[in-house]
Amino acid sequence: MTQYDPLPRTEYGVQLVGPGQLVLNRDKEVVRPGPHEVLVKVEAVGLCFSDVKLTKQFSAHPRKDGVIAGIDKEILDGCPSYVPGEKPAVPGHEVACRIVAVGAEVERYRVGERCLVQTDYRSLLTPGSNAAFGYTFEGGLQEYVLLDERVAVEPGTGERYLIAVPEGLSASAVALVEPWACVENAYASSDRRAFQPGGRLLVVAEAGHHVSGLEEASSSGGRPGSLVAITRETAEQHELEAWGLPVTFADVPRDLPDEHFDDIVYFGANKATIEILNNKLAPGGIINVVLGGRTIGAPVAVGIGRVHYAHTRWVGTTGAFAAGSYSVVPSSGELRPDDRMLVTGAAGPMGQMHVIRSLCCGVPGISVVGADIDDKRLGALGRKAEPYALRNGVPFELVNTAKERLEGRFSYQVVLVPSGPLVAAAIEASDEGGLVDIFAGIPASTRQEIDLDAYIQRRCYMFGTSGSVINDMKVLLAKLESGQLDTNCSVDAISGLSGAIDGIAAVEKQVMAGKIIVYPGLRDLGLTRLSDLGVRFPTVAASLTGGQWCKEAEQELLRAGAPAPAGVEGGV
Repeated sequence: MTQYDPLPRTEYGVQLVGPGQLVLNRDKEVVRPGPHEVLVKVEAVGLCFSDVKLTKQFSAHPRKDGVIAGIDKEILDGCPSYVPGEKPAVPGHEVACRIVAVGAEVERYRVGERCLVQTDYRSLLTPGSNAAFGYTFEGGLQEYVLLDERVAVEPGTGERYLIAVPEGLSASAVALVEPWACVENAYASSDRRAFQPGGRLLVVAEAGHHVSGLEEASSSGGRPGSLVAITRETAEQHELEAWGLPVTFADVPRDLPDEHFDDIVYFGANKATIEILNNKLAPGGIINVVLGGRTIGAPVAVGIGRVHYAHTRWVGTTGAFAAGSYSVVPSSGELRPDDRMLVTGAAGPMGQMHVIRSLCCGVPGISVVGADIDDKRLGALGRKAEPYALRNGVPFELVNTAKERLEGRFSYQVVLVPSGPLVAAAIEASDEGGLVDIFAGIPASTRQEIDLDAYIQRRCYMFGTSGSVINDMKVLLAKLESGQLDTNCSVDAISGLSGAIDGIAAVEKQVMAGKIIVYPGLRDLGLTRLSDLGVRFPTVAASLTGGQWCKEAEQELLRAGAPAPAGVEGGV
């Protein structure tokens, strides 16, 4: 093992031991890295509403479940930081860190490197999502974190999940790249506009509905690999057999396996059937409702939680030609010229990022409305965002929806509040061709009745993203290094590990107008708003830039609040 500095025997760490049960372990062992492992010292951690969701759900969270594919079981079994299911977890996935020790067989990482953690291990599948740092694997709310290099390198590309960052950036700015990259990912996302090549297709046709447009819905990459069909019409059965795919005929959709089909095409307008088919959609699957001139006539319970976590998608057409539905899928999640945008939950930390990012995106003709229910938080957002709106000539409005009604329709909406009724309201407020980004992590099991007739008639499209990819982080790092963006504009409070549990509670209660940054090295620092720094740390308060967190303030905090040295061990 090669190590950077002498390592302590124990550390402080925040552990989640059950639903809602966060504890501060002041005697957590610092595990030395094995042959393939990397030990990092955490510089800063941002708290996130996703930490609240993990805290409340614990083992029921789709990213806390065990890994079922993507890596050898033997590697996981030998990894001390792998904590699936009921094992105590360490939250914290917005992390800046430094590598302080590596095992003898580590190839891609070296001691001394400063890094940003990419948390989203998309190749390591769990039953309901994928594994992630701070969920399935211990996260950053501790002084040291152990990672296995065989987990921390992206399969296929060889890209590192510990992304090297320059020395000149503040730890807080680096840590906040992760949430800003999640926002970037939402706009960079791209969904398929045809059947999954080689995938599993289900076709269900009600009596009186003709099957049409399947061949045209196949992509240039190839047809589906298999077909299950439910239709009573003999002629339709013959046509499907003639299509040339391996076909199996079934009697009723209820008997088919859940979460199994990559594509479902339903020719009909029966509410009960659509709700059954909702359950049959696999992660990443698309359901296409072909109304054939009919209407459903009642709200339909749609699995909106899976739109975010499992990347399921809903398309449809009022006509009878299945391929026509896929034209509603946008080429990306980016704003379009002249979009009228509504950000619901705009005054929260992630909402602020969506608003500021949109005001600075350079897309012509857009306007932005930020909606929330807290005047104080809206005021904080206005002070941060209005200079960007004026500088870039973007019409910008803030609305307290507890006091005012929103007027008109919107062509682009982002829902940052984990509320099914707000998604239904977004469909009602959608303009023709409206996009609805379900950015909030609504629990995966959540179903919500929406007006699917209006959704299809207006050619709306719901999408949702979770986490980010390495390139999103690199894009944000480039903006940060160039000065185009300062992620520190999000910071509202700071703490050490002793204040982290209070910080997560504050995130849940939404009492902060921005992000909370935890400095694990300041073990016993309690949760402190920037506005209160003058009382305890006047020299830190004096270092703020216009009241905003910055590198100079961070350096002064680390100097003024540094704890006495802990017991250490030497060795290389």
